Amino acid sequence: MQIKDVVNLLEELSPIFYAESYDNVGLIVGDYNEALSGILITHDSLPEIVDEAIKKGLNMIVSFHPIVFSGLKKFTGKNYVEKAVIKAIKNDIAIYAIHTALDVSWQGVNDIVLKKLGAVNKEILIPKEKTIKKLSTYVPTAHLEELREALFEAGAGSIGNYDNCSFNIEGEGTYRGNEASNPVFGEKEVFHIEKEVNINISFPAHLESKILNTLNKTHPYEEIAYELTTLENKNQHIGLGMTGELQKPMSEKDFLNFLKEKLPTKCIRHSNLLGGEIKKIAVLGGSGSFATKAAIAANADVFISADFKYHDFYAAEDKIIIADIGHYESEQFIKNLLFEYLRKKITKFAVVLSEYNTNPINYL
Repeated sequence: MQIKDVVNLLEELSPIFYAESYDNVGLIVGDYNEALSGILITHDSLPEIVDEAIKKGLNMIVSFHPIVFSGLKKFTGKNYVEKAVIKAIKNDIAIYAIHTALDVSWQGVNDIVLKKLGAVNKEILIPKEKTIKKLSTYVPTAHLEELREALFEAGAGSIGNYDNCSFNIEGEGTYRGNEASNPVFGEKEVFHIEKEVNINISFPAHLESKILNTLNKTHPYEEIAYELTTLENKNQHIGLGMTGELQKPMSEKDFLNFLKEKLPTKCIRHSNLLGGEIKKIAVLGGSGSFATKAAIAANADVFISADFKYHDFYAAEDKIIIADIGHYESEQFIKNLLFEYLRKKITKFAVVLSEYNTNPINYL
């Protein structure tokens, strides 16, 4: 295997196409074509994590957080970021970060939290927009099934809980090829009418190149008429945060104690208790204060996230309970998710879970 093979597997889990625009995800250090010796899974790519990879003979680090977030202008080793990057480059160690690509994934950061709390009926809290595209093309009736099935196989036609979705309109296509043409049906320089079907099919935006390649390989015409549009539909399976429902309602205090146990943390900072029960919960791993209004709009009883400042707690407006469990604590199970995923996909190379807890925050 090569580094790029691992990258491809990670992007099957969480395509970096959907990562937030401010983020720095993907292969940060390394050569895609380098042969793989093994993978170290970590939450943060600190200098000591690079040392661990060197010691264990592993030449790829898969990290949740990117070690380089904003641009580096100098590499002098004056801080932990530069030290980690220099050490990785010197020792031919690749570093890949998945971060917000996994944050918005249907089976990512927030899904883990809901599962740990035993919540059901999950939904995206803030669905991502402009992530669904539609292909409209025209194909001779005799080639309809072949093209449609090829597009389905390439990943088109999935809408929420449904697949193999398309809309087909029968009609007549007309054309006349010039002397250099090579028509599949009819003759060059002769006006021709062909029974055709207009296929309309949606697909996830990150698959655009794959869908167009499939269209060009499968469609019989030498000149293919097609149109791509971006749909306004919100993506119900991609976005920030999630909501879910407890299988049994709990009192507010019981829930906070339950939360502290299931997502092990030494401290929960929370807004005013409201005297009701907790049934519907909203979660957003990492820094989530910006999503408080969305959690209220979703009629959640509690919003679980991290990094709330003093005035952010006022945004609860006695309509919801804000529970700040800590940044690392809200993301602490991601290493295990990545470890289990890659271990199932890669059987001939070592996939190792880092021994280090990279949480920089300590509690008395």
